[in-house]
Amino acid sequence: MSGEPLVQVEELTRVYDVSKPWLNRVIERSPRQLLTAAADVTFAIDRNETLALVGESGSGKSTVAKMVVGLVPPTTGEVVIDGVSMTHPKQQAARQRLRRRIQMIFQDPFASLNPRWRVDDIIAEPLRAFRLVKGRREQKARVAELLGVVGLHPADGRKYPHEFSGGQRQRVAIARALSSQPEFIVCDEPTSALDVSVQAQILNLMRDLQAQFGLTYLFISHNLAVVRHMANRIGVMYLGRLVEVAPARELFVAPRHPYTRMLLDAVPDLDLSGRRRKPVEGEIPNPINPPSGCPFHPRCPYAFERCRAERPALIAAGPAFVACHAIEEGRIGPGVGLLGRAIDPVPAAS
Repeated sequence: MSGEPLVQVEELTRVYDVSKPWLNRVIERSPRQLLTAAADVTFAIDRNETLALVGESGSGKSTVAKMVVGLVPPTTGEVVIDGVSMTHPKQQAARQRLRRRIQMIFQDPFASLNPRWRVDDIIAEPLRAFRLVKGRREQKARVAELLGVVGLHPADGRKYPHEFSGGQRQRVAIARALSSQPEFIVCDEPTSALDVSVQAQILNLMRDLQAQFGLTYLFISHNLAVVRHMANRIGVMYLGRLVEVAPARELFVAPRHPYTRMLLDAVPDLDLSGRRRKPVEGEIPNPINPPSGCPFHPRCPYAFERCRAERPALIAAGPAFVACHAIEEGRIGPGVGLLGRAIDPVPAAS
Protein backbone atom coordinates (compact mmCIF):
# COMPACT_ATOMS: atom_id res chain seq x y z
CA MET A 1 0.00 0.00 0.00
CA SER A 2 2.89 2.36 0.79
CA GLY A 3 4.05 2.26 -2.83
CA GLU A 4 0.75 3.58 -4.16
CA PRO A 5 0.26 7.29 -4.91
CA LEU A 6 -1.16 9.35 -2.05
CA VAL A 7 -3.56 11.15 -4.42
CA GLN A 8 -5.26 9.64 -7.45
CA VAL A 9 -7.50 11.72 -9.71
CA GLU A 10 -9.49 9.90 -12.39
CA GLU A 11 -11.26 11.66 -15.28
CA LEU A 12 -12.33 14.60 -13.13
CA THR A 13 -14.91 16.81 -14.83
CA ARG A 14 -16.84 19.86 -13.63
CA VAL A 15 -19.65 21.40 -15.67
CA TYR A 16 -21.50 24.56 -14.58
CA ASP A 17 -24.96 25.51 -15.80
CA VAL A 18 -24.66 29.22 -16.68
CA SER A 19 -28.00 29.41 -18.47
CA LYS A 20 -30.49 32.21 -18.02
CA PRO A 21 -33.44 31.50 -15.70
CA TRP A 22 -36.00 29.03 -17.05
CA LEU A 23 -38.67 31.65 -17.78
CA ASN A 24 -36.23 33.83 -19.71
CA ARG A 25 -35.16 30.85 -21.81
CA VAL A 26 -38.78 30.04 -22.63
CA ILE A 27 -39.66 33.62 -23.60
CA GLU A 28 -36.46 34.20 -25.58
CA ARG A 29 -36.37 30.61 -26.91
CA SER A 30 -32.72 30.34 -25.94
CA PRO A 31 -31.02 26.99 -25.13
CA ARG A 32 -29.25 26.03 -21.94
CA GLN A 33 -25.62 27.06 -21.68
CA LEU A 34 -23.09 24.79 -20.02
CA LEU A 35 -19.55 25.79 -19.08
CA THR A 36 -17.00 22.99 -18.78
CA ALA A 37 -14.44 24.25 -16.27
CA ALA A 38 -12.48 20.97 -16.19
CA ALA A 39 -12.74 17.86 -18.37
CA ASP A 40 -11.31 14.35 -17.98
CA VAL A 41 -8.43 15.44 -15.75
CA THR A 42 -6.37 12.44 -14.62
CA PHE A 43 -3.17 12.44 -12.58
CA ALA A 44 -1.55 10.91 -9.48
CA ILE A 45 0.71 12.41 -6.81
CA ASP A 46 3.21 10.29 -4.91
CA ARG A 47 3.97 10.84 -1.26
CA ASN A 48 6.39 13.72 -0.54
CA GLU A 49 6.04 14.86 -4.17
CA THR A 50 5.04 18.24 -5.58
CA LEU A 51 2.85 18.24 -8.66
CA ALA A 52 2.26 21.68 -10.16
CA LEU A 53 -0.64 22.59 -12.43
CA VAL A 54 0.10 25.61 -14.62
CA GLY A 55 -1.70 27.51 -17.33
CA GLU A 56 -3.28 30.83 -18.15
CA SER A 57 -6.16 32.25 -16.15
CA GLY A 58 -9.33 30.37 -17.04
CA SER A 59 -7.58 27.06 -17.75
CA GLY A 60 -9.34 25.25 -14.87
CA LYS A 61 -6.46 24.91 -12.39
CA SER A 62 -8.26 26.28 -9.34
CA THR A 63 -11.41 24.31 -10.16
CA VAL A 64 -9.39 21.09 -10.11
CA ALA A 65 -7.77 22.11 -6.82
CA LYS A 66 -11.15 22.73 -5.17
CA MET A 67 -12.52 19.42 -6.43
CA VAL A 68 -9.50 17.55 -5.08
CA VAL A 69 -10.03 18.85 -1.52
CA GLY A 70 -13.82 18.51 -1.70
CA LEU A 71 -14.79 22.19 -1.78
CA VAL A 72 -16.49 21.69 -5.17
CA PRO A 73 -18.18 18.39 -6.07
CA PRO A 74 -17.16 16.97 -9.46
CA THR A 75 -19.80 16.42 -12.13
CA THR A 76 -18.10 13.13 -13.01
CA GLY A 77 -14.86 11.45 -12.05
CA GLU A 78 -13.32 10.51 -8.74
CA VAL A 79 -10.65 11.65 -6.29
CA VAL A 80 -9.04 9.04 -4.02
CA ILE A 81 -6.69 10.18 -1.24
CA ASP A 82 -4.81 7.46 0.62
CA GLY A 83 -7.40 4.90 -0.46
CA VAL A 84 -10.41 7.00 0.58
CA SER A 85 -12.83 8.27 -2.06
CA MET A 86 -13.73 11.96 -1.75
CA THR A 87 -17.03 11.37 -3.54
CA HIS A 88 -18.34 7.88 -2.71
CA PRO A 89 -21.34 8.15 -0.31
CA LYS A 90 -20.44 4.95 1.56
CA GLN A 91 -17.05 6.36 2.61
CA GLN A 92 -18.33 9.43 4.43
CA ALA A 93 -17.01 8.30 7.84
CA ALA A 94 -13.55 7.56 6.43
CA ARG A 95 -13.67 10.89 4.61
CA GLN A 96 -14.33 12.74 7.87
CA ARG A 97 -11.29 11.08 9.47
CA LEU A 98 -9.21 12.04 6.44
CA ARG A 99 -10.13 15.76 6.63
CA ARG A 100 -7.45 16.55 9.20
CA ARG A 101 -4.74 15.32 6.85
CA ILE A 102 -5.77 17.65 4.01
CA GLN A 103 -5.29 21.42 4.05
CA MET A 104 -5.35 24.27 1.55
CA ILE A 105 -3.37 27.50 1.23
CA PHE A 106 -5.24 30.18 -0.69
CA GLN A 107 -4.08 32.87 -3.09
CA ASP A 108 -4.97 35.93 -1.01
CA PRO A 109 -3.87 35.52 2.62
CA PHE A 110 -5.79 38.60 3.75
CA ALA A 111 -9.07 37.25 2.37
CA SER A 112 -8.50 33.76 3.82
CA LEU A 113 -7.81 34.98 7.39
CA ASN A 114 -10.60 36.13 9.71
CA PRO A 115 -9.93 39.88 10.24
CA ARG A 116 -11.77 39.84 13.60
CA TRP A 117 -9.58 37.12 15.13
CA ARG A 118 -6.11 37.38 16.54
CA VAL A 119 -3.49 35.23 14.87
CA ASP A 120 -3.18 32.82 17.80
CA ASP A 121 -6.93 32.10 17.58
CA ILE A 122 -6.70 31.62 13.79
CA ILE A 123 -3.90 29.07 14.13
CA ALA A 124 -5.52 27.37 17.12
CA GLU A 125 -8.87 26.79 15.40
CA PRO A 126 -7.83 23.51 13.67
CA LEU A 127 -6.21 22.37 16.93
CA ARG A 128 -9.54 22.75 18.71
CA ALA A 129 -11.64 21.43 15.82
CA PHE A 130 -9.65 18.20 15.54
CA ARG A 131 -8.97 17.96 19.31
CA LEU A 132 -5.22 17.82 18.85
CA VAL A 133 -4.37 19.57 22.14
CA LYS A 134 -5.54 19.32 25.74
CA GLY A 135 -6.03 22.55 27.58
CA ARG A 136 -5.12 26.19 26.94
CA ARG A 137 -1.50 25.79 27.99
CA GLU A 138 -0.76 23.08 25.44
CA GLN A 139 -2.64 25.03 22.78
CA LYS A 140 -0.63 28.20 23.48
CA ALA A 141 2.65 26.27 23.33
CA ARG A 142 1.69 24.61 20.04
CA VAL A 143 0.69 27.95 18.45
CA ALA A 144 3.99 29.52 19.53
CA GLU A 145 5.85 26.54 18.05
CA LEU A 146 4.03 26.86 14.71
CA LEU A 147 4.74 30.60 14.52
CA GLY A 148 8.42 29.84 15.03
CA VAL A 149 8.36 27.15 12.34
CA VAL A 150 7.16 29.66 9.71
CA GLY A 151 9.63 32.37 10.77
CA LEU A 152 7.42 34.53 13.00
CA HIS A 153 7.77 35.43 16.69
CA PRO A 154 5.41 33.86 19.25
CA ALA A 155 4.41 37.38 20.33
CA ASP A 156 2.96 37.93 16.85
CA GLY A 157 0.07 35.70 17.90
CA ARG A 158 -1.56 38.63 19.71
CA LYS A 159 -1.78 40.70 16.51
CA TYR A 160 -4.58 40.89 13.94
CA PRO A 161 -4.05 40.01 10.25
CA HIS A 162 -4.11 43.67 9.12
CA GLU A 163 -1.02 44.35 11.23
CA PHE A 164 1.15 42.11 9.02
CA SER A 165 2.66 42.49 5.58
CA GLY A 166 1.48 40.28 2.71
CA GLY A 167 4.36 37.84 3.12
CA GLN A 168 3.84 37.63 6.89
CA ARG A 169 0.12 36.98 6.39
CA GLN A 170 0.94 34.11 4.05
CA ARG A 171 3.24 32.71 6.74
CA VAL A 172 0.29 32.84 9.16
CA ALA A 173 -1.84 30.99 6.59
CA ILE A 174 0.86 28.33 6.27
CA ALA A 175 1.07 27.98 10.06
CA ARG A 176 -2.70 27.51 10.21
CA ALA A 177 -2.48 24.82 7.50
CA LEU A 178 0.28 23.03 9.45
CA SER A 179 -1.62 23.11 12.75
CA SER A 180 -3.75 20.07 11.89
CA GLN A 181 -0.61 18.02 11.09
CA PRO A 182 -1.56 17.46 7.43
CA GLU A 183 0.06 15.17 4.90
CA PHE A 184 -1.39 16.72 1.74
CA ILE A 185 -1.62 20.46 1.08
CA VAL A 186 -3.20 22.10 -1.96
CA CYS A 187 -1.53 25.45 -2.68
CA ASP A 188 -3.75 27.64 -4.88
CA GLU A 189 -1.38 30.29 -6.28
CA PRO A 190 0.05 31.01 -2.80
CA THR A 191 2.62 33.56 -4.03
CA SER A 192 0.84 35.37 -6.87
CA ALA A 193 -0.30 38.24 -4.60
CA LEU A 194 3.22 38.82 -3.22
CA ASP A 195 6.26 40.80 -4.33
CA VAL A 196 8.90 38.87 -6.25
CA SER A 197 11.44 38.93 -3.40
CA VAL A 198 8.81 37.73 -0.92
CA GLN A 199 7.70 35.00 -3.35
CA ALA A 200 11.15 33.44 -3.17
CA GLN A 201 11.07 33.47 0.64
CA ILE A 202 7.68 31.75 0.79
CA LEU A 203 8.66 29.15 -1.82
CA ASN A 204 11.87 28.35 0.07
CA LEU A 205 9.87 28.08 3.29
CA MET A 206 7.43 25.66 1.69
CA ARG A 207 10.25 23.48 0.37
CA ASP A 208 11.88 23.39 3.81
CA LEU A 209 8.57 22.46 5.44
CA GLN A 210 8.03 19.70 2.89
CA ALA A 211 11.39 18.17 3.76
CA GLN A 212 10.82 18.62 7.50
CA PHE A 213 7.29 17.21 7.73
CA GLY A 214 7.14 14.92 4.67
CA LEU A 215 4.39 16.93 2.98
CA THR A 216 2.79 16.29 -0.40
CA TYR A 217 1.84 19.35 -2.48
CA LEU A 218 -0.55 20.07 -5.31
CA PHE A 219 0.76 23.46 -6.41
CA ILE A 220 -1.41 25.70 -8.61
CA SER A 221 0.23 28.54 -10.55
CA HIS A 222 -0.08 30.50 -13.78
CA ASN A 223 3.66 31.18 -13.76
CA LEU A 224 6.09 28.52 -14.98
CA ALA A 225 9.04 30.45 -13.54
CA VAL A 226 7.57 30.13 -10.04
CA VAL A 227 7.27 26.34 -10.18
CA ARG A 228 10.61 25.79 -11.92
CA HIS A 229 12.42 24.96 -8.65
CA MET A 230 9.34 23.91 -6.68
CA ALA A 231 7.76 20.99 -8.54
CA ASN A 232 8.87 17.43 -9.20
CA ARG A 233 6.35 17.13 -12.04
CA ILE A 234 4.33 19.73 -13.92
CA GLY A 235 0.95 19.41 -15.58
CA VAL A 236 0.05 22.04 -18.16
CA MET A 237 -3.67 22.81 -18.48
CA TYR A 238 -5.50 24.47 -21.34
CA LEU A 239 -9.25 25.13 -21.45
CA GLY A 240 -9.94 22.68 -18.64
CA ARG A 241 -7.79 19.81 -19.97
CA LEU A 242 -4.30 18.52 -19.32
CA VAL A 243 -2.22 18.93 -22.48
CA GLU A 244 1.17 17.89 -21.09
CA VAL A 245 2.45 16.19 -17.93
CA ALA A 246 6.22 15.85 -17.52
CA PRO A 247 9.02 15.80 -14.95
CA ALA A 248 9.91 19.40 -14.15
CA ARG A 249 13.43 19.38 -15.56
CA GLU A 250 12.34 17.53 -18.69
CA LEU A 251 9.62 20.10 -19.35
CA PHE A 252 12.07 22.99 -19.05
CA VAL A 253 14.74 21.26 -21.15
CA ALA A 254 12.54 19.91 -23.95
CA PRO A 255 8.90 21.03 -23.87
CA ARG A 256 6.68 19.08 -26.24
CA HIS A 257 3.21 20.57 -26.51
CA PRO A 258 3.01 23.82 -28.55
CA TYR A 259 1.11 25.50 -25.71
CA THR A 260 3.87 24.64 -23.23
CA ARG A 261 6.41 26.14 -25.65
CA MET A 262 4.33 29.30 -25.90
CA LEU A 263 4.28 29.67 -22.11
CA LEU A 264 8.03 29.08 -21.85
CA ASP A 265 8.78 31.57 -24.62
CA ALA A 266 6.99 34.23 -22.55
CA VAL A 267 9.11 33.65 -19.42
CA PRO A 268 11.60 36.54 -18.90
CA ASP A 269 15.25 35.64 -19.52
CA LEU A 270 16.51 36.06 -15.95
CA ASP A 271 19.70 34.12 -16.73
CA LEU A 272 20.68 36.66 -19.43
CA SER A 273 21.32 33.87 -21.90
CA GLY A 274 20.22 35.95 -24.86
CA ARG A 275 17.11 33.86 -25.42
CA ARG A 276 14.48 35.82 -27.28
CA ARG A 277 11.25 36.40 -25.37
CA LYS A 278 7.91 36.12 -27.18
CA PRO A 279 4.67 37.37 -25.66
CA VAL A 280 1.78 34.92 -25.42
CA GLU A 281 -0.37 35.22 -28.52
CA GLY A 282 -4.16 35.02 -28.56
CA GLU A 283 -6.54 34.22 -25.71
CA ILE A 284 -8.21 31.14 -24.28
CA PRO A 285 -11.47 30.53 -26.22
CA ASN A 286 -14.89 30.86 -24.63
CA PRO A 287 -15.38 27.66 -22.57
CA ILE A 288 -19.13 27.81 -23.24
CA ASN A 289 -18.47 27.45 -26.95
CA PRO A 290 -15.05 25.76 -27.26
CA PRO A 291 -13.38 25.03 -30.61
CA SER A 292 -13.90 21.66 -32.25
CA GLY A 293 -11.15 19.07 -32.15
CA CYS A 294 -8.05 20.17 -30.26
CA PRO A 295 -9.02 23.24 -28.20
CA PHE A 296 -5.60 24.82 -28.85
CA HIS A 297 -5.72 24.58 -32.64
CA PRO A 298 -6.88 28.22 -33.28
CA ARG A 299 -3.63 29.46 -31.65
CA CYS A 300 -1.30 26.63 -32.70
CA PRO A 301 1.29 27.19 -35.48
CA TYR A 302 1.47 23.43 -36.08
CA ALA A 303 -2.25 22.74 -36.47
CA PHE A 304 -3.43 20.64 -39.43
CA GLU A 305 -6.78 19.20 -40.51
CA ARG A 306 -6.90 16.42 -37.92
CA CYS A 307 -6.43 18.98 -35.13
CA ARG A 308 -9.59 20.80 -36.20
CA ALA A 309 -11.71 17.63 -36.28
CA GLU A 310 -10.47 15.28 -33.54
CA ARG A 311 -9.63 15.93 -29.90
CA PRO A 312 -6.20 14.43 -29.05
CA ALA A 313 -5.77 11.93 -26.23
CA LEU A 314 -3.01 12.16 -23.63
CA ILE A 315 -0.31 9.74 -24.87
CA ALA A 316 3.21 8.86 -23.74
CA ALA A 317 6.01 10.80 -25.44
CA GLY A 318 9.31 9.89 -23.83
CA PRO A 319 9.13 10.69 -20.10
CA ALA A 320 6.14 12.99 -20.70
CA PHE A 321 2.47 12.58 -21.57
CA VAL A 322 1.21 14.90 -24.31
CA ALA A 323 -2.14 15.54 -25.98
CA CYS A 324 -1.06 16.60 -29.47
CA HIS A 325 -1.69 15.06 -32.89
CA ALA A 326 1.46 16.64 -34.34
CA ILE A 327 3.58 15.01 -31.64
CA GLU A 328 1.80 11.67 -32.09
CA GLU A 329 2.44 11.66 -35.86
CA GLY A 330 6.06 12.81 -35.51
CA ARG A 331 5.46 16.12 -37.30
CA ILE A 332 7.29 18.00 -34.54
CA GLY A 333 9.85 16.94 -31.95
CA PRO A 334 10.74 18.36 -28.54
CA GLY A 335 11.13 22.12 -28.55
CA VAL A 336 13.55 24.62 -27.04
CA GLY A 337 13.46 24.80 -23.25
CA LEU A 338 14.82 27.22 -20.67
CA LEU A 339 17.53 24.79 -19.50
CA GLY A 340 18.81 23.51 -22.80
CA ARG A 341 18.12 23.10 -26.48
CA ALA A 342 16.55 20.07 -28.14
CA ILE A 343 15.25 19.52 -31.67
CA ASP A 344 14.14 22.78 -33.19
CA PRO A 345 10.60 22.12 -34.46
CA VAL A 346 9.48 23.05 -37.96
CA PRO A 347 5.83 24.01 -38.42
CA ALA A 348 3.84 21.42 -40.33
CA ALA A 349 1.92 22.42 -43.39
CA SER A 350 -1.72 23.27 -42.72
